[in-house]
Amino acid sequence: MSKGSPAPPTVRIAAGQGFWGDWLEAPYRQVTGGPIDYLMLDYLAEVTMSILQKQKSRDPTLGYAKDFVPLMERILPTLVERHIKVIANAGGVNPPACAEAVAAAARRLRLDGKVRIGVVTGDDLLGRLDGLVARGHELTNLDTGRPLRDVRDRVRSANAYLGAWPVVEALRQGADIVITGRVTDTGLTLAPMIHAFGWKRDDWDLLAAGTVAGHTIECGAQCSGGNCLVDWERIPDLANVGYPIVEAHADGTFDITKHPGTGGRISVAGVTEQLVYEMGNPAEYITPDCIADFTTIRLAPAGKDRVRVSGVRGKPATDKLKVSIAYFYGYKAVGTLVYAWPDAYKKAKAADGVLRQRLTALGLEFEAILTEFVGAGATHGVLALETADLDALPEVQLRIGVRSFDAAAVERFTREIAPLILNGPPSVTGFAGGRPKPEEIVAYWPALVDKRMVEPCVEIVEV
Repeated sequence: MSKGSPAPPTVRIAAGQGFWGDWLEAPYRQVTGGPIDYLMLDYLAEVTMSILQKQKSRDPTLGYAKDFVPLMERILPTLVERHIKVIANAGGVNPPACAEAVAAAARRLRLDGKVRIGVVTGDDLLGRLDGLVARGHELTNLDTGRPLRDVRDRVRSANAYLGAWPVVEALRQGADIVITGRVTDTGLTLAPMIHAFGWKRDDWDLLAAGTVAGHTIECGAQCSGGNCLVDWERIPDLANVGYPIVEAHADGTFDITKHPGTGGRISVAGVTEQLVYEMGNPAEYITPDCIADFTTIRLAPAGKDRVRVSGVRGKPATDKLKVSIAYFYGYKAVGTLVYAWPDAYKKAKAADGVLRQRLTALGLEFEAILTEFVGAGATHGVLALETADLDALPEVQLRIGVRSFDAAAVERFTREIAPLILNGPPSVTGFAGGRPKPEEIVAYWPALVDKRMVEPCVEIVEV
C-alpha cells in the first residue's frame, strides 16, 4: 500500500498451484476467469529443495521450478493488462536464475519497462551449516533429538522457512512478480494482505487471520472440491474444478470462493477438511509471522460456493525459524507384478517368498524390505478383508521394495523381479514398464534456528 493511500475494501488472492506438478491450466484460468488482484503459486515441498539443489550443482543456471517460466510467458500479457501481481516460491534454491528466466520471457513478449520482478533470498543455509554448528546452533532433529553432526556429511539441502515480511518488502518496492525460495506456504498469501491493508508486525490477530487464509488455499483445489471426503460423489464437474480465491478485508475477515461457472464446490465441510491438513496443535499453529489459534476460527456459509471465515485470534511469533534439511539416506528400488485369478493372493504371496529366498541365497542384505499386496488390504490391513474375500480377488499386485546404503545390492535386487515371470507362480502380468531402477533416498531433518541467524534479502530485477 502506498504511503497515504487508502486501503482497498477487498483484496482478491487466487491460488493457482498447490505443489510442483499441479494442474497447468489452473493459473491461466484464475487470471482469465474473473477479477483477482494477486495470483499465488506454491511449488515447494520438503523433498523438492534437495532435488533442486542437485539440479543446481550440475548446472548453476538451474535449481528452480522450470514449469514456472513457460507459465509466466503464457499469462504475462494478461497479468500486465489486468494489473495482477504474482507471488510464487518457484525460485527454489536459485531465485535469481528463475527471475532472470522470467525477465527473458517478458522481453520476448516485448514487455520491456512493464514488469518489475522482486527476488527474495536468504533462506538457503547449506553453505552456512558448519558455521552455525560451530557457533553452538546444534540444529537438533525435532523428531529424534539427534544433533545435525550425526548426518552432516550427507546433507543435500538446508533451507530456513522465511515468513511474509520479505515478500511485503518486495511488494513495497513495486514488484509485479515476487519470486522466492523457501517461504512458508501461508506467507505467500499473508504478504499481499499485509501490504494492501498496512497491517503491523504486532497485529497478531490480523496476521493470524491472514495465516489461516493462506493455509486454506495453499493446496489449491483441495479446499474447493478436490480430494474431498464429504459427499465426494456429489461434487460437480471436477474436470472443470475452480481453484480457490480469498476475498480478504482489512479487519481480518475473509471469504473463500471461486470463479463463477467453474466446477468443484466451496463448502464449510470442504474448508474444514483443509484447515486440519498438516495440523499439529490447533491452538498453536506456528509460523515465522505469528502463532495462529485455529480453535477460534468461525466458518459460515455466505452464499453459493462461498464460505466466510472470521474470529481468528493470534499470538506473538517465536524467536525461531524452522529449517528443512534433506540428507542422503541410501538407495531404494521398488518392483511390481500383477497376479490374476484364480488364487491371485496366494500366487502373489508365493512369489514374494520365492524372491526373498533368492535374495538371501545371494547374500544380499538390506536395511529394510517391504512387501505390499495391493488389492488385498494393503491400505487398511486386516480390517479390510476376510480370508474368504482374499480367495476371490480377481487380481493382486505384488509390490516389493528394498532399502540399503549398498547401491550394488539394490541394483541386483532389480534384476531378480523379471525372472519370476517365467520361473515363478503362474498368471502374471504387469511388467511392461521394465526393470525397476535404483533411486537415491533423501530423508527429512526438521530443525530450528535463531531468527537472528537468518537475513532475508530483497532485490528488484527490471525488465
